[in-house]
Amino acid sequence: MLKTKSEQRAALSEVAQGARILAVDDDDRNLLAISEVLAGVGEVVCAQSGEEALRFLLKEEFAVILLDVLMPGLDGYETASLIRQREQSRRTPIIFLTAINKEEAHMLRGYDAGAVDFVFKPFDSAMLRSKVAVFVELHEKTLEIQRKAIVEQTLLEQALESQKSRLEAERALRAAEQRQEAILQSVPVCFHARSLEPPFDARFVTSGIERLTGFSPERLTSEPGFGLSRVHPDDLPDVEAALLGAKAAGSYSCEFRWQCADGKYRSFLDQGVISHNPVDNTDEIVGTLLDITERRELEDRLLKAQRLDAIGKLTGGLAHDFNNLLATILSGLGLLERSTALDEQAKKVLDLTRRSAKQGADLVNRMLAFSRRQRLKPEPLQLATLVEPLNGLVAPVLGGLVRFEWNIDSVWPVLVDGSQLELALMNLVFNARDAMPTGGLISIRAENRTIDSRSDELGAGDYVVISVIDTGSGIPADLVAKVIEPFFTTKPVGKGTGLGLSTVYGFAKQSGGTLRIESVVGRGTAMQLWLPRSLEQPARSIEQNQVSRPRVDGNGARPTILLVDDSDALRELTASSLRQRGFDVTCAAGGAEALARIEKAPQDFDVIVTDFAMPLVSGLDVIRFARNLKADWPAVIITGYADTKAIGDLPADVPLLAKPYKDQELVESILQVKQTHGLA
Repeated sequence: MLKTKSEQRAALSEVAQGARILAVDDDDRNLLAISEVLAGVGEVVCAQSGEEALRFLLKEEFAVILLDVLMPGLDGYETASLIRQREQSRRTPIIFLTAINKEEAHMLRGYDAGAVDFVFKPFDSAMLRSKVAVFVELHEKTLEIQRKAIVEQTLLEQALESQKSRLEAERALRAAEQRQEAILQSVPVCFHARSLEPPFDARFVTSGIERLTGFSPERLTSEPGFGLSRVHPDDLPDVEAALLGAKAAGSYSCEFRWQCADGKYRSFLDQGVISHNPVDNTDEIVGTLLDITERRELEDRLLKAQRLDAIGKLTGGLAHDFNNLLATILSGLGLLERSTALDEQAKKVLDLTRRSAKQGADLVNRMLAFSRRQRLKPEPLQLATLVEPLNGLVAPVLGGLVRFEWNIDSVWPVLVDGSQLELALMNLVFNARDAMPTGGLISIRAENRTIDSRSDELGAGDYVVISVIDTGSGIPADLVAKVIEPFFTTKPVGKGTGLGLSTVYGFAKQSGGTLRIESVVGRGTAMQLWLPRSLEQPARSIEQNQVSRPRVDGNGARPTILLVDDSDALRELTASSLRQRGFDVTCAAGGAEALARIEKAPQDFDVIVTDFAMPLVSGLDVIRFARNLKADWPAVIITGYADTKAIGDLPADVPLLAKPYKDQELVESILQVKQTHGLA
């Protein structure tokens, strides 16, 4: 077997330097004698212990080893065994030096340890020199053979070098081609060349086109005009214009939708330049085709999320202002009704006005639902408890042409605000009814689903999917993404606000789920409401969870009220209403004024009733300041903008009353905190 180049260099070095002899003995006199006797035979390297000998053997190669048997530490037998265990020195001849008699057992042990011969002390100089010279000569001949082999191997390598280099170059080229092909296959791009003139037929297309479109390269190169025939009709004029303009501009870039083998359209970015083909001596277009479908979908989702978020913030802000106005109107109507004797006509006008204000409040609540700023009270709920109430609500509205059925058995309980879920399902059912003017079937189904990995819409976990399915006209594909946008409606003017599905979507997202829509034109629609599973079991009945609020007691003592609101009209009307009911009310036009009154005379007020959203100092700031003076100061917060994040640190013993509220609700809240904190 030919040696490596490093081994070849070592062998040549050995020939040049001459043989080395390793003498191992713990007696300096013996080592000196050996060196003198073997002078001229080879270079003698002396070691005074087995350990030192092993260190020499790690660094150098020796023709023969003279090894004393009896030494302190590692003796000759142990040293020989270790020498034979090492690959580098296992074939090096070992001659034992010993003063022990020539017993057969002693010599057998030496041979077993790896000795090739024995020299007995006191040794005969001529005999020692003769024996060592034999092994040195053998070693030198071996090195000479190795040298010749090295020369022959060098010649052979030189003869094969060009062939080997060529083979390696071919292998490297094939590997580079395979690597390049794998890289091209891993990215959504292919390369192409096409003619410069219409119909711009493809002359060359890489194999990546099949993964992108489902068509083989041969399909595109064998049929002139096939590529343009699959471009979406709306995008075709722009593509043709870009290709025609490439001759003058020297390059082109266009984006279009292309119908793949599965019939679906995918979005591509086509870019190229004019190049000269030396084979045909003609100019052609060469370029790349990049699949940007996922990028466009992500951009569309991002734009949609940004648009919905912007509209949500707008509607949330509008809801705050509208709630203040509606609360003022309703409070004024109540005050007018209690303080003025009205005839029947005036009562009708007042009732109509109150009903309109309440309809406005309902519209505001729907806006809050879309913007995800409504106050939800999620509790464990079993869907079966909704069947009877919803049947009673929707049956009279559906009419005789529409059949209505449920299939919600054996599903997990959900964690949701039950009343808001009921409203959402009613919205979906009424939308389904409107999609079936000539009648049909509406079914509500539920199933358990588990999401293993997080997506843009849902986190990983268990969900209950409630599907409201109709057999109506369906929704066109280009409108499916738009129907959940606020104020978008396909109904005639006056027939809908466009807030129905948007509020259902907002409710679902605020509840930790989502709304998905599957629809086929002419066959119907399935509205899928995804809601998180509740790990707790629902309470036995809704009635058991209701807490009765204390009613106004004419005989009870009335606490004094500090009323804080930055709306002048609402503040004055609320104060008048409370005074009519016997409360002693002091008003503050904002948080800063309230802090000053509390600091000046804290003993004057039993209960603080404060608006939440006010400039500079919020209602929560007022309550915190008051409770620094008296830890359990009773308080009620009223708000027209129920942003749960902003009031997330609301104390548990402070009721939150949403505008517009009934006068009686405010009174009951005041009496509730009075009772909670033990006021007489």
